Amino acid sequence: MAEAFPKHLLMFSLLLLLLSLVPLSLSRSLPFQTTTLSVSESLLKTQTPLNAQPIPTTTPSSPLSLLLHSRDSLRQTHHTDYASLTLSRLTRDSARVRSLQSRLSLSLHPSNLKPLIDPDLTQSDLEGPIVSGTSQGSGEYFSRLGIGRPPKPLFVVLDTGSDVTWVQCSPCTDCYQQSDPLFDPSSSSSYSPLPCDSSQCHSLDVSACRNGSCLYQVSYGDGSYTVGDFATESLTLGPSSADRIAVGCGHDNEGLFVGAAGLLGLGAGPLSFPSQLKVDAFSYCLVDRDSSASSTLDFGASAAADAAAVSAPLMRNPKMETFYYVGMTGMSVGGELLSIPASLFAVDEAGEGGVIVDSGTAVTRLQTEAYGALRDAFKRGTRGLPAAEGVALFDTCYDLSGRESVEVPTVAFHFPGGKSLPLPAKNYLIPVNSDGTFCFAFAPTGTGGLSIIGNVQQQGTRVSFDRANSLVSFSSNKC
Repeated sequence: MAEAFPKHLLMFSLLLLLLSLVPLSLSRSLPFQTTTLSVSESLLKTQTPLNAQPIPTTTPSSPLSLLLHSRDSLRQTHHTDYASLTLSRLTRDSARVRSLQSRLSLSLHPSNLKPLIDPDLTQSDLEGPIVSGTSQGSGEYFSRLGIGRPPKPLFVVLDTGSDVTWVQCSPCTDCYQQSDPLFDPSSSSSYSPLPCDSSQCHSLDVSACRNGSCLYQVSYGDGSYTVGDFATESLTLGPSSADRIAVGCGHDNEGLFVGAAGLLGLGAGPLSFPSQLKVDAFSYCLVDRDSSASSTLDFGASAAADAAAVSAPLMRNPKMETFYYVGMTGMSVGGELLSIPASLFAVDEAGEGGVIVDSGTAVTRLQTEAYGALRDAFKRGTRGLPAAEGVALFDTCYDLSGRESVEVPTVAFHFPGGKSLPLPAKNYLIPVNSDGTFCFAFAPTGTGGLSIIGNVQQQGTRVSFDRANSLVSFSSNKC
């Protein structure tokens, strides 16, 4: 008769079996480890914005859709080298982040918001110079929108961090330079000033009344602002149009977005363009900033995410209804989850903190502790790469000159339900000159600050905002 299987060996075998069934719950390791960065391809693209000619604009055939262009594809840059272009972009980006932080602070502490509207202005007071906006503002992605009847095509900046849509209007007391002629409301048959007692006027953060008509003011927190008449107008998107959309007709605009005629507010508040369209969803795909290609901004059914998308909950900050907060649980580098407290990604009781998805910020910002953990883990995984001097807000850079490609640790965002979004290497290790210097494209935002998923990390990904189901989804390579 065969000898019985010893009990202690039986128990040990069962334990091994149980451990083999639940390795993911006991390990912080994840399936993706490294990804390849094509150094030569990235460096080749640095020549595109330096040599690009303004591209011809066309009208999309899909209803409720707009073509989306990167800033440098629409106007020839005055920069002669990629290093100076990078510094200019980073300067704009820092101004953008300060603006978002200031606007959040104004929302949390509204007593600090000082009205700039002078309701006693007369028509003759609105005559003034058009000033250059070359060195001001951000605005990285543009669409061409028809405004009025007949529709007048104008370039506007896309902004998920703002609600009010506005354009510069004549007559103008202070306007920055734009590529299109100023919009003249008297030439539009659909332009209609809003009365002071309208719901749209009451929804403004700052408003005033002049001769029974509503005046608006939007301050962007960094000293920039737009002031003018609040009216309804017809907006044209491709073959479709939307009537009686509340827009600002700005007569006093402290230079914001060079080249653009104004701004298309895509925020979550009641005055945003998606809210007024009454669509359940909208989506965009941000093409590479160094590419001359275009993508689309879609509204309605065509904006729904596909089945393969990585979805995360859209969160609301009751003290700041404009921003799109996303439920984020952590980050990983090289397949290892980082030991970052979940509180660093959450909105606190005072309305501070949290993570937003923003179309206008370039470089993702994280609270200092979270950024430090991310950077240190990435540096440990890139010990074999020669280091280079930091550039502007980037403190982790490498000399990759002479290399065709490199393997680097995969960086990923993590969301509730075990979902994760691994990023392509070109979305976090980016060239800062044409000589081969690449930098880790994340930056700290400070203790207790607002974290922002920026457009460098969003490039090549269709981002869908499902407002009806409170979801934000990321679909890779869906431009």
